[in-house]
Amino acid sequence: MDENLKLPFYAKLTLVLLGLISLTFIFYIAQDILIPVMMSFLFAILLYPVVQFFKSKIRLPHVIAVMLAVVIFVLVFIGLFVFLSFQISDFVNDFDKIERNFNIHLNSIQGFIRDNFHLSSSEQKKYIDTATEDSMAKGKEMIGSTLMSFTDTLVNLTLIPIYTFLILLYRTHFLLFLSKLIKKENHEQLKNILTNIRVAINSYIVGLIIETVLIAIMTTAGFMLIGLKYAVLLGIVTGILNLIPYIGILFAGLLSILASLTGSPDLSIIIGVIVITIVVQLIDNNILVPIIVSSKVEINAFISIIGIIIGGAIAGVSGMFLALPIIAILKVIFDRVESLEPWGYLMGDHLPRTYTWRKIKLPLFDEEQQSEVNFIKADVIVPVFTETTTENNPDRTDQ
Repeated sequence: MDENLKLPFYAKLTLVLLGLISLTFIFYIAQDILIPVMMSFLFAILLYPVVQFFKSKIRLPHVIAVMLAVVIFVLVFIGLFVFLSFQISDFVNDFDKIERNFNIHLNSIQGFIRDNFHLSSSEQKKYIDTATEDSMAKGKEMIGSTLMSFTDTLVNLTLIPIYTFLILLYRTHFLLFLSKLIKKENHEQLKNILTNIRVAINSYIVGLIIETVLIAIMTTAGFMLIGLKYAVLLGIVTGILNLIPYIGILFAGLLSILASLTGSPDLSIIIGVIVITIVVQLIDNNILVPIIVSSKVEINAFISIIGIIIGGAIAGVSGMFLALPIIAILKVIFDRVESLEPWGYLMGDHLPRTYTWRKIKLPLFDEEQQSEVNFIKADVIVPVFTETTTENNPDRTDQ
């Protein structure tokens, strides 16, 4: 008897859509629990090579290697947090200068509107008060939600190192659990999926870290060049906010413009900030992202934007950050499951070939040949899924 149940196309499509909707709904109602776990999963993938280095090169026991890797990870974040705290405390002391210089620019704008649109200052103030009347109430609600979100963030910052330690500690245990869920004849496919997920996510996260450092260095150098105060602080903040896709750089730009008012009310400083931000973004989008952040799993821009919007609607900034890794994981799975392969192709970035026209390369949109799915081949040691993986092996050090 054939164990594979044959279903019509519409039934398969319905089941796939129901599965995706169910996963999204579960993620939404359990986001307070799942977000720290998923963030820890990403950090565990990032720290796995560090753990392997401590075990293979320094010959440390598995528990100590995991503990040392997590401690180094936490110390790096604490050092960055302390440095930013000192810088931000100095920045707060300049709020009086910011307010004074902001009023100078505001008066200049009001004078321009009065001379060119014949609106008096009192009329402009009336329009502003009317426009911001509802915004004040919304602003109070936003402040309250921000404080709650900050409290949740502090809790997550405590849980993430613990979760990361436990995921790395019980890594083999979790692998054996997955092997028990899958039939033995599919173990090779399972190992291939897990290996590709680890390689893809690790390359993506490492690329993001390198991109963040380079963005911070370029922004800091540019702000120093125009004589902007707190150039180092703003450069680091810009690099960190750039991790939030699409909108992070906007907040970083606004913050940099605000910080430019701590010096002089000269408009050229603000123009310099805008120009440097645009130039850095052009370098980032056209050079850094394609070369450094390019993941082993290519995802097209349309799916990326939709995923980021959905992630932001479900879980805010954390959801936006997790959107692309989750989509990458889903694509790896879809590409290797025959019934889900069309969905993996839909998520992929199979750009058309190019042709040269008058020494200009243009995309060949009428190319009908489909590109094949690229599978990642990584020279890594994958554990064998057998009962003896975690049992009856006294020489193992990764328990």
